[in-house]
Amino acid sequence: MIDAADRMIINALAGGFPVCERPFAVAGAGLGLAEDELIARIDRLLADGTLTRFGPLFDAEKLGGAFTLAAMAVPPADFDRVAAAVNALPEVAHNYARDHVLNMWFVLATETPAGIAHAIAAIERDTGLPVHSFPKEREFFVELRLPA
Repeated sequence: MIDAADRMIINALAGGFPVCERPFAVAGAGLGLAEDELIARIDRLLADGTLTRFGPLFDAEKLGGAFTLAAMAVPPADFDRVAAAVNALPEVAHNYARDHVLNMWFVLATETPAGIAHAIAAIERDTGLPVHSFPKEREFFVELRLPA
């Protein structure tokens, strides 16, 4: 369960993070929190799964790479094994279970456009299941804010 301070942290840091020698001290000061308290709260939010990652988000395409949304139809009894195989690849940004025929969705981000095909081939080889790729046609910005 997140409290008002956690919501405040998520809302503030989703919009940017200071780039300086002590960014947690600067961010914490702006939130009325000590540096060590901010770090502890972020660590807890990561550990309990409230946050799945904390770090920069790079535009792979602007850096010469590529990304795609991918999906698989995974037998429920084999879901954990397949998820472990998929998540073992460094190209997998995040992975979600869905209540759908295509029940595993994940994002692949690679250093080169050709890397997408290589990552998909590795997943198919390691899991024995086909991967469906849905490359971006158009980009939309959706911002998440949690009411305090």
